[in-house]
Amino acid sequence: MKVATYNINGILGRLPRLLEWLRAARPHAVCLQELRVHHHEFPIDAIRDAGYDAVWKGQKPRYNGVAILARDGAPVQVRDTLPGASGDSEARYLEAAVNGILIACLYAPNGNPQPGPKFVNKLAWHARLCAHAAELYRAGVPVLLAGDFNVVPTETDIYATRSYVDNALVQPQSRAAYKALLDMGWVDAIRTKHPAETMFTFWDYMRKRWERNAGLRIDHLLLNAELAPRLVAAGVDAAVRAMPGASDHAPVWIELK
Repeated sequence: MKVATYNINGILGRLPRLLEWLRAARPHAVCLQELRVHHHEFPIDAIRDAGYDAVWKGQKPRYNGVAILARDGAPVQVRDTLPGASGDSEARYLEAAVNGILIACLYAPNGNPQPGPKFVNKLAWHARLCAHAAELYRAGVPVLLAGDFNVVPTETDIYATRSYVDNALVQPQSRAAYKALLDMGWVDAIRTKHPAETMFTFWDYMRKRWERNAGLRIDHLLLNAELAPRLVAAGVDAAVRAMPGASDHAPVWIELK
């Protein structure tokens, strides 16, 4: 079983690229983030024509929106909000069962500029994620946390630069929130299969960062104890980032027994 996460950065504008990648990679399940569409604008007909069904939550004009696609049967939605805050209307979290795995698709707040209220909100959101992840970890079923965490876990996960020193993605508090998940027992698939290799998932459009391979690793796939032993392979389809009209992220994937 192949599962991927992909920040699509606007599904309507990137739809041709998404469909091309689906045809080439043939994942069984895909988590999408940053849909940037109203709920009713999600291109479900094109997705179904490609052989997938989906559950999704759109939101516009904000840069939010998440979806879970499945190739072998429709995903069964479990929840569409992250617990822990009443009145949370941002489309950043979605859970669904796919082929016996509970998949949580997430798009964490960016948190910039920091310091400031956006960074405070980012840390609060991650605290809610950590609390819910603790429940999911103990659920006794295979669980996958997948998405754009908007955290660069270590210096290995970012190109050599000082331009990000004040960025919310690399702050000690952000990294501590991600590490708390690992300390809980969640397994970082990319680092498990590629413990020392520099692998990026995001390259900003500015300053030729793709051409210079000046990237960040902020899209992650985390496995609980029931799922981790089934991990066979993990990687990044970085070549997708080079396509005309591509997202500034690349798909990140795992293969499971």
